[in-house]
Amino acid sequence: MSQRNSQTAKNAARERLRVEREKQAKRAKVKRQVIVACSVVAVLAAAGGIGYAVVQANKPGYWEDEKSAKVVAPANTTGTDGTTVVIGKSTAPKTLKVYEDPRCPICAQFEQTVGSTVKKDIDDGKFKIQYVGGTFIDGDSLGKGKIGTNGEGSKNAMSAMGAALNVSPEAFLEYKTALYSTKWHPEETDDKFKNDSYLIQVADTVPALKNNKTFQDAVKSGKYDAWALAMSKTFDTNKDGVTGTPSFVMNGKMLTADSSGNPPMTVAAFNSVVDAALKA
Repeated sequence: MSQRNSQTAKNAARERLRVEREKQAKRAKVKRQVIVACSVVAVLAAAGGIGYAVVQANKPGYWEDEKSAKVVAPANTTGTDGTTVVIGKSTAPKTLKVYEDPRCPICAQFEQTVGSTVKKDIDDGKFKIQYVGGTFIDGDSLGKGKIGTNGEGSKNAMSAMGAALNVSPEAFLEYKTALYSTKWHPEETDDKFKNDSYLIQVADTVPALKNNKTFQDAVKSGKYDAWALAMSKTFDTNKDGVTGTPSFVMNGKMLTADSSGNPPMTVAAFNSVVDAALKA
C-alpha cells in the first residue's frame, strides 16, 4: 500500500469520525431540550393543578348555594316546601313516622330484614308511614344551616328519591328498597350515592323508573336538590327527639325494642312495638 493511499484512508476515517461526533452532539442537544421542555410543562401543569385546586377549595360549594335556592317540591308531597311525605291508605288508623338517612348502614339492615313487612302493612292499611329523611352522615346539620364535609351521597340520594316520589309513592318505596339492598347499598365510608350515574343505575331495577327520562333528567339536573336539603332540615329540627337512624315514632312516642332505646331490627320486634302503639 502506498503512503498516499494510507494517508487518504486515514483522512477519510477522521472525517467519518468527525461527522459521527457532530451527529451525536446534535442528538444530545435535542435530548436535553426535550427534557427541559417536558420539565417545564410538568412544572406548569403541577402549578396549574395546584392553582385549580386552590380555586376550587375556595369556591362556594354547590350544596351551600342550594340552601338558599328555591325549593321545587315533588308531586305526592304536602306541607312547607313539600317536606311532608305520607304514604298509605287514607283509611289507615295511624301514622308511623320513619326517620332514615340514605347512607345509613343500619337503615339498610332494617330494610333488608323488615322492609317487606312494612310494605305489606302499608298495603294492608295497618298504618300509613311518614318519611323523614336526614343527611347527617354527610356531616350536615341543616337545623344550624351547616353543610358538612363527609360527602354528599345522602343529599344526592335524597334528591333522587324526590324524583322517584314525583313519579309515584310506589316508585319511591321501591326505589328506597333498592337503594338499601345488599346489592346496591355501599359501605358507609364509600360515598357512591354522590354519583348520578350510580343512582340511575339503581333506578333501572325499578320498573316505573327504568329508562324513565323525566326521572333521569331530574336526577342529572338536581331538580330536587333544594328539596333534599329542606327535608334534611325537617329531620334536624324534629320535635320527636330523634337524633339517629333508623327511628320510628307513633303517637308522638319513639318505638324502641329495649330499655337501651334501640330500634326494632327484627320482624318480631317490629310487630310487637307497632301493635302495642296501634292499641294505645
